[in-house]
Amino acid sequence: MKIRTITCFYNPALPDSHKTLDRFSRLLDKARSRFAALGFEVQSFRVATIPFPYLVDPLTLDHAVDYVVPLEQSLIARGFQYVSLGPALPEFPDSYAIIPALLKATQGAFFSGVIGSQQQVFLKSIRAAGQIIAEAAQITPDGFTNLRFTASANVKPYCPFFPAGYHSGDQPAFSLALESADLAINAFSKADSLENARTMLLKSIYQHAARLKAVTSELASEFNIPCQGFDFSLAPYPLDTCSLGGAIEKLGISRIGQMGSLGAAAFVASTLDQGEWDKAGFNGLMLPLLEDSVLAQRSIDGTLTIKDLLLYSAVCGTGLDTVPIPGDVSAGQISAILLDVAALSARLAKPLTARLMPVPGKKAGDLTAYDFEYFKNGRILDVPAAPLGGFLQYDDVMEIKPRNR
Repeated sequence: MKIRTITCFYNPALPDSHKTLDRFSRLLDKARSRFAALGFEVQSFRVATIPFPYLVDPLTLDHAVDYVVPLEQSLIARGFQYVSLGPALPEFPDSYAIIPALLKATQGAFFSGVIGSQQQVFLKSIRAAGQIIAEAAQITPDGFTNLRFTASANVKPYCPFFPAGYHSGDQPAFSLALESADLAINAFSKADSLENARTMLLKSIYQHAARLKAVTSELASEFNIPCQGFDFSLAPYPLDTCSLGGAIEKLGISRIGQMGSLGAAAFVASTLDQGEWDKAGFNGLMLPLLEDSVLAQRSIDGTLTIKDLLLYSAVCGTGLDTVPIPGDVSAGQISAILLDVAALSARLAKPLTARLMPVPGKKAGDLTAYDFEYFKNGRILDVPAAPLGGFLQYDDVMEIKPRNR
């Protein structure tokens, strides 16, 4: 297991925000050495702000670029590899249209766009997010810019994984995102029953969480910055030894995507739900197609489709992530996918995101050709969708209540 990131959260609009960044710098220096002494590699340091619509006034394209670009540069200069400027918000409808230009103007800033919250699905925001994804796909020839944008529903503050992470309020904080799919691989490889598999995975997470908390508690006390918790979403790395898809197959699935996969995914998600560690973010199944070697291979094999991944979103914790789709898919077709994700989030009262990656010049069945450490190339998935019509093309807020239990 590795620490994918230590994510810091702050409000840059506060007059003493530079002092907060100074404290973060000292905290992170000590964090790296203390975690290293325990055998934990810290892969990156990240920072997330309050949603950018609260920072940019007036909320115009030129003013947003003039504010965001220097802010990103200053944060990178302080040692943060990645910066999240938070989500576009339904109460600021113009904030969505600004994001493609901000993605183009920045080096590596991440953004999101809210499409659902609690029991509400925002149809206007869904169309706007679909347009962002379609436009961002054209910024570079490979469509890679959409790695830095996700549509989000019901995601709370302090999620350490990007692009979903954002801050709320004035009190600075930090949280940890773990690259931990190998814990599931190891546990399921040694188990002799389902119950033993569950017990061994939870025991492994508890052991790692206890060691992490010993450090984070010291840091929180020393710098007066609270740690919001850990996200053990079993995030993968594109090797079979750290594949959540591979872990699910070890439970008895021949190839993920075949019938029975939902049941296996639900078992793993239920196991994580039973865990009692300090939680921030999703703490569910993370099934990013291009970041998981087994998922990428199953897309090539033809056993894994976008509908399968959407189905697993009903029992997992993160939704659709790094899913390559044809470059000629329209904003309207993308919006239809986003509607399903937002509706699932509202009906199930759970956080979900959709990070879709149209690849220019590629069609369904083609292979991706990315040269990126955290990606394993897979097959472009077909999108069985048409633009929304009828009542679903209006600007209404769709009310969807969770099922009474």
